[in-house]
Amino acid sequence: MTNIKSLSSQKNKKTLIAFSFILPNFVGFFLFTLIPVVFSLVLSFMEWDSFSKPKFIGFANFTKMIHDETFWISLKNTILYTIGVVPLTLICSLGLAILLNQKIRGMKFFRTAFFFPYVTSLVAIAVVWNMLFHPTMGPINQFLKIFMENPPGWTSSSDWALMAIVIVSVWRGMGYYMILYLAGLQGIPREIYEAASMDGANKWKQFVNVTLPSLRSTTFFVTIMLVINCFKIFDLVQVMTGGGPGRATNVLVYQIYNEAFVKFNFGYASAISLVLFVIVLSITIFQFKWNQVREKA
Repeated sequence: MTNIKSLSSQKNKKTLIAFSFILPNFVGFFLFTLIPVVFSLVLSFMEWDSFSKPKFIGFANFTKMIHDETFWISLKNTILYTIGVVPLTLICSLGLAILLNQKIRGMKFFRTAFFFPYVTSLVAIAVVWNMLFHPTMGPINQFLKIFMENPPGWTSSSDWALMAIVIVSVWRGMGYYMILYLAGLQGIPREIYEAASMDGANKWKQFVNVTLPSLRSTTFFVTIMLVINCFKIFDLVQVMTGGGPGRATNVLVYQIYNEAFVKFNFGYASAISLVLFVIVLSITIFQFKWNQVREKA
């Protein structure tokens, strides 16, 4: 009987210790994620400027969104940004991973060098690239003047500003996703490549028939992460262009920031954030369903 009580006491003690480790995460999630999300959901049906008392207005914020030209421009810019960043990052990160998976001199240095931008301050990156993209004094346009008379205006041009942010985003992110692809490549058994080579498959056929199928799960994960991060883009836009020129780089999260902390229209900002959440959730669910269909095929 004493042994049973002792075992029960030890079990309860271990359970208590386990809960003590995970409790801070639960408290943090509850205070800094769950409560703000619920508050934002409620606030999307309100009119509130943070100074006066919240006023319930039903679906007026969502009705306003339908007729708000700036919202549709920011949604279009976000989609165009995503369309530009996702495939370019996938191609660049996979290409780098394949290149740096070879036995070459200085491999560790190059891996670190390509990963370094990801852990560098976004503000610092944006400031440096703004200097590089300067329309008259920037080294990029100084080089392009060798081949063309009028190089792009980049961040000062409404036609090129979004492309400039896409370029910086791909440059910054490809090192991180390269590491994920490297992990996937190193998990592919060499015997498969040897068997394919014995069957007469050249390097291209090995890439198409062995490498790509083996990296399907990695590519799926990378794509989901890229899409989510693209719809959350804010820092580079804020520092590099401020949503301009005009509204050329005004993306959804930047509009949420502008509505909430510039115009103090927290109700409308919450409504836009709710729509953004629904869009990202829908895209993620679609990607999961599509991946399941491909795996069954």
